Amino acid sequence: MKNLKTTAITFLFCLCPAAAMAADTYVLRGATVHPVSGPDIANGVVVISDGKIADVGAKAAIPKGAKIVELKGLHVYPGMIDSATQIGLIETGSIRESNDSSENRDYVPEVRAIAAVNPASEYIPVGRAAGITAVITAPQGGVVSGQAALMHLDGWTWEEMAIRQSAAMMLQFPSIGGGRGRGGFGGGMFPGAQRTPFAEQRRQYEQRIKAIHDYFDAARRYEKAKALGGPAFQVDPQYEAMLPVLAGKLPLAVRASDARSIKDAIAFCDQEKVKMILIGTGEAYKVAADLKAKNIPVICGPTLALPEEEDDPYDQQNTIPGELVKAGVKIAFGTFGNQFERNLPFQAANAVSYGLPYEEALKAVTLNAAEIWGVGDQLGSIEKGKIADLIITDGDPLEARTNIKQAFINGKPASLETKHTRLYKQYMERP
Repeated sequence: MKNLKTTAITFLFCLCPAAAMAADTYVLRGATVHPVSGPDIANGVVVISDGKIADVGAKAAIPKGAKIVELKGLHVYPGMIDSATQIGLIETGSIRESNDSSENRDYVPEVRAIAAVNPASEYIPVGRAAGITAVITAPQGGVVSGQAALMHLDGWTWEEMAIRQSAAMMLQFPSIGGGRGRGGFGGGMFPGAQRTPFAEQRRQYEQRIKAIHDYFDAARRYEKAKALGGPAFQVDPQYEAMLPVLAGKLPLAVRASDARSIKDAIAFCDQEKVKMILIGTGEAYKVAADLKAKNIPVICGPTLALPEEEDDPYDQQNTIPGELVKAGVKIAFGTFGNQFERNLPFQAANAVSYGLPYEEALKAVTLNAAEIWGVGDQLGSIEKGKIADLIITDGDPLEARTNIKQAFINGKPASLETKHTRLYKQYMERP
């Protein structure tokens, strides 16, 4: 006779979509519930109804007719959020037809990443299988790259997947010499290549920043012209897309790496009176006090990475998240790509080994991420009234040996099948 744990897992894996549609109320019972926003609940109960968390607690009332899922010995966590990807935009980077991540102009604020998302991308189920239920997918390239979207990793269409069709406006901030990296300061990637003098690099850098200011000034003139109206006014999709940024309703997600660029980006956003999110860590630890003073959150890059500069400490990428949190900066994690999306929880766990408190690491892939992207009242923790994005595990989701047993996205059971599991089954059954 099967025990309760086996029965529960069998039910979860065999539940068909038709059954899920017929019964939209579920009760997850017997697991240890980890709300993230509060203390753990042993032998807890989570009630899911109409896509939301209807109740949670040790003695939550069980609605009549609900599907009861026994989870003794298992754990329930909020679904994880990857705060930097191009999921759905890039399938194979070297094949132009499957790459919709960028445009061929420098200023394209009207471009919305969500409208280009391919719901059938093979990266989406891989993310679900890793416990990721939502991601930021963002355009790249140019200067103002367009609008990033916050979306669920489940749905037939991008409209179904979208949580926030416009979560942030992406800005690629300039840097002197092209930024940090192993190519060396100011170019010189190739033997014999001529270096541009620093004075000239500085001049070009300041010109690029001025060009961005000029673009924002043009958007503000458009804003004033629209307010005045009149028969001569014509709607411009570019500047129209900038209005929520200027009004402080849509954050400006700024990619900057070296300390000088980050400080100048902070000054830029302060002068333009826009809300800033820093994308990527780089040398953010050097200006942590400035970030804290302006209450600017940071999306940390991969910690499972080599140092960016040859004279950086070997553990540079591992220690940055902990240093930022110690300085009082709110952080979240992003994988900054597609192929390593599944490593999101391990990126956070790796930072724990180098000084990041565990509780902050867990928040960085759940509640902090939701708050940074403006949906802290909807996602990121297991609380009454929030969207039921949940994962059921047999251990700590930040541990590599933990298995994701099931996921609920938008209150519905989500498949954990991937291309990898399909191929595994196919070849295991090979004659």
